[in-house]
Amino acid sequence: MRALKAIGMDRAVAYTFLARTANILGSVGTVLLIVRFLSPVEQGYYYTLLSLAALQTIFELGFSFVILQLAAHESALLRFESEGRIEGDPGAHARLASVLQLTLRWYLRAAVLLAALLLPLGIGFFSVKQGGQAGVAWLGPWIAAVGTIAMTFVAAPLCSFLEGCNQVGPVARLRALQAVSVLVISWAAVASGQGLYACALVNLGWSGLAAGFLFRRRAMLMALLRHRTNGAGISWSREIWPFQWKIAVSWLCSYFMMQVFTPILFSMRGPEEAGRMGLSLSVAGYLPIVALCWILPKAAPFGQLVKSGRLNELDALFFRTLRQSLALILLLAGACFALVLSAQRLLPSLAARMERPWIFALLLATAVGSFVVQSMAVYLRSFKREPFLVQSMTVAGLTLAGIFVATPRWGSAAVALVYFATSGVVGMPWAVAIFHARRTARIQGESSPVASHAIPAVLAGIGASGGGE
Repeated sequence: MRALKAIGMDRAVAYTFLARTANILGSVGTVLLIVRFLSPVEQGYYYTLLSLAALQTIFELGFSFVILQLAAHESALLRFESEGRIEGDPGAHARLASVLQLTLRWYLRAAVLLAALLLPLGIGFFSVKQGGQAGVAWLGPWIAAVGTIAMTFVAAPLCSFLEGCNQVGPVARLRALQAVSVLVISWAAVASGQGLYACALVNLGWSGLAAGFLFRRRAMLMALLRHRTNGAGISWSREIWPFQWKIAVSWLCSYFMMQVFTPILFSMRGPEEAGRMGLSLSVAGYLPIVALCWILPKAAPFGQLVKSGRLNELDALFFRTLRQSLALILLLAGACFALVLSAQRLLPSLAARMERPWIFALLLATAVGSFVVQSMAVYLRSFKREPFLVQSMTVAGLTLAGIFVATPRWGSAAVALVYFATSGVVGMPWAVAIFHARRTARIQGESSPVASHAIPAVLAGIGASGGGE
């Protein structure tokens, strides 16, 4: 127990880590099954379909994180009793109820719009770009994927709301169960020859578990949905929208900096090259996801500490967690690269489906930088602010411009180089500078006794770790 405490492994982190571990095992197993059961062309369709399905980020607009922070700030003044009763400050109670009511209305409408726009978009893309690969049956899988995406789209924010309401541990446990179900379902789909239906089947299993979780907490949810705010609720225009639109733009930039790589390669260089990049990105992309297991469960506690004015505790918790998770991602990046090098000799058929080692190394280095930026964003967003808006837009714009110019000639090598240069060389140092400036201004403004001399040392360590990969 002492060793687990030393590395910051509480119950919520343990469940989140289990979920991410299941995701990694699922990804690795899926890679092996894809090599065994799908052709290189089908592999390209598989990863392109997943990338297009991730366009739901556009409709989500980062609202889930906003919901979590709004719920966390209000729940800091409330007590959640048995049978769904809520005690405490009446104003906070009304504001919490209005958060849930606004959330449900927003996502029900957005889910309908999502399905109406995403379905023809995917059909049009694959119809134009399939070329001579007419034998790949993509229509049914795409229709099924869009239908089940709409289901998960409504359930996910409700889980984020409960996470903000002191349900961090139970929500983390739910996500661990969902991750295990994703592993089993995706493997079964690929192994049974239904690989392109994996997205729809995974979403179906995920949403079923979420529905059961929400049903067991229906008393609290229904009480909040029925609660009359009497004009004391959250103001969308004053309190939500100024925060949400900035989060939304940052999230969209994150999507376009990574998720469009595979469709662009599919369009410009063909499905086989898109498949190699998609597979490599899926492996490298899991590194920050695993390391964020330590940071993300702290998002709700961060918000509650901000609301309570306990900023020294916030700083101590964040920097301790950041050091622990940064050490983990560097260890994972080194191990992952060693495995890729080993595959060149021991598993040549697998290596042929992935990018060359030097390209993979660039993807890993960029993943480490991405983790650092995301960690700092979680900290700063607990103040219900989004300071990375201009940085995100600039980096995304540079990335897309570079890729569109260089990809037709140099393919996946251009994607990796541009991605590393814009996100790692430009984006991460810029984000560190923003973080340092915002936090220094906060300390000076509050005359806080926090040991600010520790900041440059931590940030220098982060910069050296990100740049040394």
